Amino acid sequence: MKHSSRWDIFCAVVDNYGDIGVCWRLARQLAHEHGLQVRLWVDDLTPLARLRPDANAAKEAQRIDGVDVCHWPQSFPVTDVADVVIEAFACELPENYLNAMAARARKPVWLNLEYLSAEDWIEGAHGLASPHPRLPLSKYFFFPGFTPRTGGLIRESDYENRMAVFDAAAFRTKLGLPSKRNDELTLSLFAYENPALPGLLDAWAHIAQPIVCLVPEGRLLPDVQEFFGHHETPMRRGHLTAHVIPFLPQQDYDALLWLCDLNFVRGEDSFVRAQWAAKPFVWHIYPQADAAHRVKLDAFLARYLEGLPAETASATRNFWQAWNEDGDPAVAWPAFNAALPQLKNNSQPWIQRITSAGDLASKLLRFVDDCAA
Repeated sequence: MKHSSRWDIFCAVVDNYGDIGVCWRLARQLAHEHGLQVRLWVDDLTPLARLRPDANAAKEAQRIDGVDVCHWPQSFPVTDVADVVIEAFACELPENYLNAMAARARKPVWLNLEYLSAEDWIEGAHGLASPHPRLPLSKYFFFPGFTPRTGGLIRESDYENRMAVFDAAAFRTKLGLPSKRNDELTLSLFAYENPALPGLLDAWAHIAQPIVCLVPEGRLLPDVQEFFGHHETPMRRGHLTAHVIPFLPQQDYDALLWLCDLNFVRGEDSFVRAQWAAKPFVWHIYPQADAAHRVKLDAFLARYLEGLPAETASATRNFWQAWNEDGDPAVAWPAFNAALPQLKNNSQPWIQRITSAGDLASKLLRFVDDCAA
């Protein structure tokens, strides 16, 4: 099998780290594992510089981890066109680049990498072509997903090996955390702003079990600090202790997920990483004005909870929905907390299911080869 070797990925940063997080993981994997020439065009390099500290947000072009990272300016430069062009999350290609694609004798394979969803309809839409209304080009819709009839999920080939050699004690030391107590529940809290947060923190402070909450720098941190009444870390109230975690590069964020007993995640990138981490998790889905996110949340829960005992499934669904502003997570917490051991036991069967869907990079390559044949 011969892959088209030159790829361009276009990413418009919408949700701080979700879009660029997915695009950077994909670009790096295509270059590292498949030997492709990958150019990543990003309209705002500041978030990438936090995910990958070697990146310089002020540079127009730089090479990082084998990927050519380029600033995507409003006035797009004339440039050569790649063999494969990925328009991430319907970001719309620059007009002059689109015209250059159409002018090529051998047209590039043009893909729209869609947002992840567990809804049934994506299996029928995955891989469909959409002819351009005026240019001799067709764009293919590529849907990540949880079943073999979708585009699968991003996972690097060395992921399991990295997780197998993970040293929890050493990583706690790296983060400046004390040793874990036997009865402690350690959780990471990465989410969008949430009006239910103070009530949940208060519930954690008043239960008998010690809870250590690791809060990465981000949108939720000011609300956590307001609850405790100060900014110094660690912050304590009752049986709850919170530690502020500095913003972590992607591989260290994977390690944070491995460290914790429960992970609160948001958006798309951390949502997928939490599943590979084989730990119970809670997803704060990106809210949409038309409430379409609730349909997507329920679609995922239907797959994720399939086959679990009714009590576990109900407790998980109730807490997730409450955390997504459809109820009171403080009220839903005791039943969900009791369900955590069962959810932990279900992690490996779930990983086997989503692994069978295939990994996104490999499925992209096969799709491109079929298109180019």
